[in-house]
Parts: sequence; C-alpha cells; structure tokens
Amino acid sequence: MTNETTNTALDTTRLGTTDMTITRVGFGSWAVSGSGWSYSWGATDDAESVAAIRHAVDSGVNWIDTAAVYGLGHSEELVGKAVAAYSDADRPYVFTKVGLVWDPENPHQQPIRTMKPASVRRELEDSLRRLGVERIDLYQVHWPDTGEAMSAVAGDGGDGSVSSNHTPLEEYWQLMADLKAEGKIRAIALSNHDAARLTVAESIAHVDAIQPPFSAINRSAAPDIAWAKEHDTGVIVYSPLQSGLLTGTFSAERVANLPAEDWRRAHPDFSSGLAANLRIADALKPIAARHGVSVAEVAIAWTLAWPGVSGAIVGARTRTQVDGWVKAGAVRLTAQDLTEVAEAIRTSGAGTGIGPAAP
Repeated sequence: MTNETTNTALDTTRLGTTDMTITRVGFGSWAVSGSGWSYSWGATDDAESVAAIRHAVDSGVNWIDTAAVYGLGHSEELVGKAVAAYSDADRPYVFTKVGLVWDPENPHQQPIRTMKPASVRRELEDSLRRLGVERIDLYQVHWPDTGEAMSAVAGDGGDGSVSSNHTPLEEYWQLMADLKAEGKIRAIALSNHDAARLTVAESIAHVDAIQPPFSAINRSAAPDIAWAKEHDTGVIVYSPLQSGLLTGTFSAERVANLPAEDWRRAHPDFSSGLAANLRIADALKPIAARHGVSVAEVAIAWTLAWPGVSGAIVGARTRTQVDGWVKAGAVRLTAQDLTEVAEAIRTSGAGTGIGPAAP
C-alpha cells in the first residue's frame, strides 16, 4: 500500500477528509493511452509513456489519475507497469474511474455510460488486475449514468438524454459506498457531476472528492467546486491546460498538423473557439515571464488558486513535458496576476462558465 508519509519537494495538501495528502499536481494518463479508440490523442510510444510517468513520480508527484476507458484498458496497464517499479513505501497513489464501458469488437464506437452493479464490480476487478494493486486509492464515477453513448465530441458528455436502462444516482452511489466498506477502494469520488447531483449523493454517503473540468477557458464547474468546499470534499480538477491550449505552444498551424485520430481536431475549442482561447494563453505569457516559470505553470496555478481546489491533473507524454508543469504548485499568483487573467477572460470572450471575476 501507499506510504502515508512519503516526503516530496512539491507542495501538498490533504484531499478532503480522506487520509491522503497529495501533491498539488498529479499525473494524468489520458494522453498516453495510445491510438485505436474513439477519444485517442494519437499514437504514443509505450516505453516513453512509462518513462514520463516514472519521471513525474521521481520528481515528487505522488498520485496518478487514469480511467478504465482510456485506451480501452491500455492506460491502466501502462500505469501498472510504471508503479510496479516502486516499493509499497514509495508507490504513488493510484486514482481511476468507472462507468464507461466499451465494445472490444468495435473500439471506435462511443463508450456507454453505465453504473449497473454487475458491470461496476467487473470493472473494479479488471482495473485492479491491470493496475497490479490490491486497492484503488480513489475510485471515481466517470460520468452520470444515462445509459446512453457518449457524444461524438470528446468532453461533451452527450446530449443529456437518459435511457430507461440507466441506474439511478442513489443506487450507484450506495454501491460505491458499499465497495469502499468492502476494502478494495480507499475513497470514492464523482467526476463530471454537478452540484445538484452532488447534493443527492452526499445524502447517501460522503463524497470524498470530485473531479470536474476547470481552467481559465472552461470555468463552468465553479459552482461545483464551491459545493465541495462547503462539504469538506476534495477537488482535483482536470484539463487545467484545456487539453494543451494553455501551454503557450499552440497555434492554428499546430492544430492543423494534429494527427488525424486526435480527438481535439473535432472539438470546437480547437476550431471555432481557437482564436479566443489563444488570446487567454497569450495573456499568461507576461505573467509567466515575471515569475520565471512556464505558461503552463501559470495556467495550472490559476486553477490551484481557486478556493476549494486541492490539486490539478496534468497530462504528459514525455519527460520534458512533465518538467514544464511539475512545479506549478509552488507558483503564487499575485492580485495583479489574477486581475490580468480576469481581464483576458473578459476581453477575449473565451470559454464558458463564470465571468472574469478573479478567484
């Protein structure tokens, strides 16, 4: 099991009311999941991916976030290989997700949202096997169960319809609490669930953590983060770099040269919304220069400055990419910095969610 007292050079915080103290940044393994499925980022090199994960851990990161559906199990296998190199005392926390099921015979078909008990228990056992662990540190419901396929646009989450075949939130959250009591899960969480759903879940069992998307471009989860702060629930945000747009390295030319299989090519953030999004990235550059850090670190630090946020999940395919964000937790944005970001949000008109108010 994970060492509770692992010392790192990175800033840490307690994850809600759990017994886990996590670094402010964690390694996200969606981007290393490889090709051949509907939400691929394009082909990757497995050896390079494992090396990137281990480099993050060796640099002080003490948690890895993955999901069963990433690469249709392949991401979990890579994480398993990466963490196998560490002793029980040094192994990072492993977080994964449940509730998106795919057809192995049709890998490019959209995965189905389902939290049926038999499916969840099967997914749990499969994840434990692929990860090579006896207990998952944080098990997260990936999306609300609608019984429907995901949208064709990654990150969209579907059309909001609910099939008569879905499992109600009250039932699947009780199941998650039961699995935690059985000992194969250390803590339970909800990803992509809004505040109304979180309130229902909290009435059944404490929500240990939530995982919403959050960045200077996508600010729509601010009410959910506020809910979590009020309920002593941990918050680990995903896509703080808006899938690379806030690294300061994107351009229309780079988007045009993305691999044909890369899901980002079909997403509005990289087409109709690209110009406005890049204006926010440009606004981060002088802030990064003042602090002597990368643009990516400023973008991540903005999310970490938001009240209630415990940590941010950041992806990487290479060791170099890890080096570009690993120290983001130590960046302390000033009031002037936050005002400049707020002004960029206001003038660019980019993204969704709350207005230009600073955190």
